[in-house]
Amino acid sequence: MLGWAAAAVGATGIASALTPEFADRSDFVRGVLPPGFPGAARVLALTFGLTLIWLSRSLARRRRRAWQLAVLLVVGLAIAHLAKGLDVEEASLSLLVLAALFRFRKRFDVPGDPLFVRPLLVTTLAFTTTAALVVVLDLRGFRGDRIEDVLAAFSLVLGFRTLHLWLRPISQRVRQSAEERRLVRKLVRSHGDDSLAFFSLRRDKSYFFSPTRKSFVAYKVVGGCALVSGDPIGDKAERPQLLAEFQRVCHTRGWRLALLGASGELLPAARALGLRAIKIGDEAVVRPAAFSLEGRAIRKVRQSVTRLEREGYRFQVVAACDVDTTLRAELESVSAAWRGSNVERGFSMAMDDQFREPDTFFAIAERDDTVGGFLHVVPSGRGFSLGAMRRRRDTPNGLMEFLIVELLGWARERDAEEISLNFCVFTDLLAETPRNRLAAIARGVLRVGDRLFQLERLLVFSRKFSPEWRPRYLCVERLSDLILVGVAYLRVESLLTPPGPWARRAAEALPDHSEETAAAHRHGV
Repeated sequence: MLGWAAAAVGATGIASALTPEFADRSDFVRGVLPPGFPGAARVLALTFGLTLIWLSRSLARRRRRAWQLAVLLVVGLAIAHLAKGLDVEEASLSLLVLAALFRFRKRFDVPGDPLFVRPLLVTTLAFTTTAALVVVLDLRGFRGDRIEDVLAAFSLVLGFRTLHLWLRPISQRVRQSAEERRLVRKLVRSHGDDSLAFFSLRRDKSYFFSPTRKSFVAYKVVGGCALVSGDPIGDKAERPQLLAEFQRVCHTRGWRLALLGASGELLPAARALGLRAIKIGDEAVVRPAAFSLEGRAIRKVRQSVTRLEREGYRFQVVAACDVDTTLRAELESVSAAWRGSNVERGFSMAMDDQFREPDTFFAIAERDDTVGGFLHVVPSGRGFSLGAMRRRRDTPNGLMEFLIVELLGWARERDAEEISLNFCVFTDLLAETPRNRLAAIARGVLRVGDRLFQLERLLVFSRKFSPEWRPRYLCVERLSDLILVGVAYLRVESLLTPPGPWARRAAEALPDHSEETAAAHRHGV
């Protein structure tokens, strides 16, 4: 309610600044105050009103720093109303909101980011210097090359940057202790039925455990959004309480909560917490026992396998712990050739280090003792999940089809229940005929983006194997969070990478594993 009240006071200030004053009141003010003061007060009323509207969302999120700034703005707005035209009514409304802010000041208990001080000081210094230059140039009447306008615009940008730093929620570096990783591995092995569970062992995720430490969620904080990777892992009876407690912690720290790639099984618990579920795609799952190369529908895959076998390619499986130096160099060479200048991608459904976890393995296609391509495969409680597909660009078409077919046969011999191939985004829009004009426009946009993200090509490739489609969801607390969560999602999956110093800052935010490394040496690993 105070957020809405602050927005209303801000809108009133804007309207008052843009409308004429009462003549008798305006004459009285001009007779009391020095020349120029009423005009400056009008500009301040407009500025404070815009800032209050922008600040109202942070007030609604109970941020302490937003409350502090709102108090200053409301007081300043009340003074500006009186100084520009003796607007007693608008000033009284501002003071009423000020009283409410003081009455409920203890409700604003979400702290700000303690790491903001240094960048805030730098930005404030730049803002002050630029603003001082604008004032000096204005006093001297300098108008050459419109430098004053450029400096004014630059100072405005710096001002908003300063406000952003002041209101920024708590950031969190990724930290994983050796004990936590051992416990997570244990829970993944005993309760990791979901195909995404093993990917929680990435080093760029933090862990939030239940009080009994029988379950946990893997997450990362990006841009004020706590992005939970997949379903909680562990005792399913603890899921509702675990998610509720994590939601409480997110609110305490001012984070937006989002569940990435949630399964349909998790939706009741998510909706009980007030989260909105949005289907973002489907996971392609193939059952090795039911898979066959017989039939017309799969003839293209069958032809690819036959062609690769005729050209001398053979299949082998090598555990990550058995990869020697020579083979590792060759696998890394294939990855580098496939990625080119692109960064390594993945967060929810890929490993950050394909060689670290001994439970993972490589399905390799070789010819003449040279690796042409490979699949990186991780275990799940029901079988296996693909973490990466890589090949040399000069290998024949159909190499990936060959590898997947051979992997399915290998998995069938080991009684694996399923293999998760890929996650295909927005399958309903890409695979079906658009039902209306809006769906047609969305489909057109996705097809344009296919050149960069290969969404439709991945869907067409996965459909060759007649998979079972398993829906995945994005769960957020408010639909208004979608834009910020979406940007954070793209960043964490490395589909949207910042340039220059911001990229280095992201690299510096990776976890410090000195404790785990020391523990590994102590155990002879």
